[in-house]
Amino acid sequence: MADLLPQLAIALPAAGGLDPRALFAEAAALPKDAPIWLEIGFGSGEHLAWQAERNPAVGFLGSEVFENGVARLLGHVAAQGLANIRVFPDDARLLLDALAPASLDRVFLLFPDPWPKARHAARRFVSGANLDRLALLLRPGSELRMASDDPGQVRWMLEQTSRHPAFVWLAEGPRDWRERPADWPATRYEEKALAEGRAGSFLRFRRV
Repeated sequence: MADLLPQLAIALPAAGGLDPRALFAEAAALPKDAPIWLEIGFGSGEHLAWQAERNPAVGFLGSEVFENGVARLLGHVAAQGLANIRVFPDDARLLLDALAPASLDRVFLLFPDPWPKARHAARRFVSGANLDRLALLLRPGSELRMASDDPGQVRWMLEQTSRHPAFVWLAEGPRDWRERPADWPATRYEEKALAEGRAGSFLRFRRV
């Protein structure tokens, strides 16, 4: 971790918008106009690494505040030889505020802390302010993917995001949110939830 993290860590600029493609300038295999995908709170990093391995022409940003999660992701990066991941080991909101407008092509928010108690609802990541941030950063036509195994959190995500004018829910029937798409692998947390009898819901929104 001490050797690899400094090579992959995202340094925020003192001022001005950060073009995420500039973070991959030394990754010769990545096109200059490569799509950029961001995972907020990547946990142990298995989803992020899976996506990066199967989408080598995409640049991936991952944000995670917990050191153990960052260390696990770096283990995946080293083991799989991934050159298209950059890491922000801090609060994702700091990164969102630094990125240039319309610089992201997909965002993942998978199984975030549901903060189930009513008095803690304000701590949930999905909020009007954060959706405003994401609306500014996502290109028109890009995708926001969210998942949770907590029914209250799922309702909250749907209510908050569906009422936001920049996003439209892509589900056309129950299977669209009850089943993961083929390009959406299970996370370690999801597998634990399933073992405990909690099924996940998978929500996809388009930036309009």
